[in-house]
Amino acid sequence: MARMHTRRRGSSGSDKPAADEPPEWSDVDPDEVEQRVVELAEQGHDPSQIGIKLRDEGVTGTPVPDVKLVTGKKITQILDENDAKADIPEDLRNLMERAIRLREHVQENPQDYQNKRALQNTESKVRRLADYYRGDELEPDFAYSYEIAVDLLEEN
Repeated sequence: MARMHTRRRGSSGSDKPAADEPPEWSDVDPDEVEQRVVELAEQGHDPSQIGIKLRDEGVTGTPVPDVKLVTGKKITQILDENDAKADIPEDLRNLMERAIRLREHVQENPQDYQNKRALQNTESKVRRLADYYRGDELEPDFAYSYEIAVDLLEEN
């Protein structure tokens, strides 16, 4: 499938190996992993950062290769069950932060046409993703604008 805002085709890369159970060397307790996930979320980490921290640091010194293999649930499911979920989904928040940075740059540098185009593309992605999340993760009347994005990100 082609990319959204470029002429190039899709990206190639490696896939995660298919596994049904955690490796033999990983003998962590699923309850400890869930507690650590909630603890890291309360410290302000995103789900992707939590997965990286568990892979690198682990629980009680033992690395966690894959949270889903150990617990049977994804990190976001664990956070949702323990009411530690963020107000805005991580991917939408990252795109909003990028749009804000680009808009501030374009305001300071009005002749930078390449970044004007990047801002248009990024805001288009934000609106498309907001349509996807509207009603479930976002309020039904949510509409993206620069001011709303700044307010939302200042709260978090």
